[in-house]
Amino acid sequence: MLTPHNTFKQSLHNAELQIGLWLALANSYSAELCATCGFDWLLIDGEHAPVDLRTILASLQAVAAYSSHPVVRIPKGDEALIKQVLELGATTLLVPMVDSADEAQRLVRTTRYPPEGIRGVGSGVARSSRWTQFSDYVSKTNDEVCLLVQAETQEALANIEEIAAVDGVDGVFIGPSDLAASMGLLGQPSHLEVRKAVIDGLQRIARTGKAAGVLCADEPLARVYIEAGARFVAVGIDTSLLLKSAASLADRFKHAGDAVN
Repeated sequence: MLTPHNTFKQSLHNAELQIGLWLALANSYSAELCATCGFDWLLIDGEHAPVDLRTILASLQAVAAYSSHPVVRIPKGDEALIKQVLELGATTLLVPMVDSADEAQRLVRTTRYPPEGIRGVGSGVARSSRWTQFSDYVSKTNDEVCLLVQAETQEALANIEEIAAVDGVDGVFIGPSDLAASMGLLGQPSHLEVRKAVIDGLQRIARTGKAAGVLCADEPLARVYIEAGARFVAVGIDTSLLLKSAASLADRFKHAGDAVN
């Protein structure tokens, strides 16, 4: 068997719009359910959701049979953690809080085998190589790893072109919530000034030729960000979808009962 091609990475390089869904329920069963819905990519959130390595593994296994590409967000750009998540079989990583080109360059090296990087070689015992059944894994994996970095502060936005220009960074993702906090607007990711900053950042990333990304569950605003150049866009979060649907159902029946009484 040969190492599979990372079609999500290729789509980003081709500037094709990729619509995704955030997975924060930390459950492989719900991850598989979402994989049947037709999203181009699914974000397994290991930063803010209660996700550990075994949860990531189970989620990767659960969505493997479907066309939605799994992206794993790790809590920080730790060398050992990156190695472990790649060995689980993740091929696309999203790393939070990257403020400079130097930080981005370090992450590139951490995700690559020598001589391009410093990733430790343990593919013989890893799912990533299907336990060496991908006969070309060690020679091909550097090309198939997709690295997405998050720009979430004013400092990061000031350095956005330099971060995007780093060879090996495939996309830059703007995080509106942390950006809002950095701008003194905590809890206001849809504030007009934050929107302006996000749009400016997306446009600047797009001009570098790299893929720009964002999470926005506000459908009209998400379309504005797509128009501004975003090419990998998460348009919802599983926890929010479940909460809103369940609360709405309960509310409708409670009100119906009040009317009858």
